[in-house]
Amino acid sequence: MSQSGAGSARRTTLPLRRSRPAPSSPTLFWLGQAGFLIESSSMRILIDPYLSDSLAAKYRGTTRPHVRMMEPPAAPGALRDIDLVLATHGHGDHLDPGSLGPIAEANPECLFVVPASCADLAVSRGVPPERLTGAQAFAPLNSGTVSIHPIPSAHEELALDDHGRLLCLGYVIELDGVTIFHPGDCVPYPGLEDNLAPFPIDLALLPVNGRDAERAAGGILGNFTLEEAIALTEHMGFGSALGHHYGMFDFNTIDEIRARAILAKRSAVPPFALVELGVGFEAMPGIGRRRAPDTGARIAP
Repeated sequence: MSQSGAGSARRTTLPLRRSRPAPSSPTLFWLGQAGFLIESSSMRILIDPYLSDSLAAKYRGTTRPHVRMMEPPAAPGALRDIDLVLATHGHGDHLDPGSLGPIAEANPECLFVVPASCADLAVSRGVPPERLTGAQAFAPLNSGTVSIHPIPSAHEELALDDHGRLLCLGYVIELDGVTIFHPGDCVPYPGLEDNLAPFPIDLALLPVNGRDAERAAGGILGNFTLEEAIALTEHMGFGSALGHHYGMFDFNTIDEIRARAILAKRSAVPPFALVELGVGFEAMPGIGRRRAPDTGARIAP
């Protein structure tokens, strides 16, 4: 593989420690589900790492036992030199009690960012409170060479806790000249485009497992369909996009053959691909564009 939705891509092993030499541009490695490792010349960042079998243990014996369809690419404690972990919301495949503690222990300088609504939950799942920051929508954060811009995400809806804080956030990440967007779990919602408009997104990481009435009836909240993710990418002028959040649980994945057929029929611009394990995706700077907002408003509940 030489080209993908992330610019250049190559078969490689997941770097358990900081690469030497460091990559010239931020390079992303899929961890399964919505999880990624981003490695730049200056930082190593994890997003939503689900590297355990905690959900299989939680749901054993139920109608949806959450048996993994893919093995974790690494044990959580094997990932070293991690500077920052971002979690988008409190679901166990994003804020994983089986991954957070081992990552924190193996990386004593690592900091953690979660939605403020999930801060207590994160501590209960192994995040040291003194290394934890609770994020709020539209309140930028800085750590080292990275700037993080949290925006609302709608996991079927823009849900709030009892204190009026969003349960789900997406993150626009500015790192070494590249702007990356990870919405966590999200569907299209009024105002999403305006919330993204100020940022020239070079690479969007979009969940594409979709949603339907059957899953909703079972309490399984959904995400973008592949077609919705492609439409957002084209409408917003993202430089490129990668589809993820599939291949983990058999009741909440996609038909990969159908998905690849859809992608094969579309225009190659902007590039859009499905993520793969064992591939490093290099994010290319300066290819995203800003889009004028429709209303000039930043939308939150």
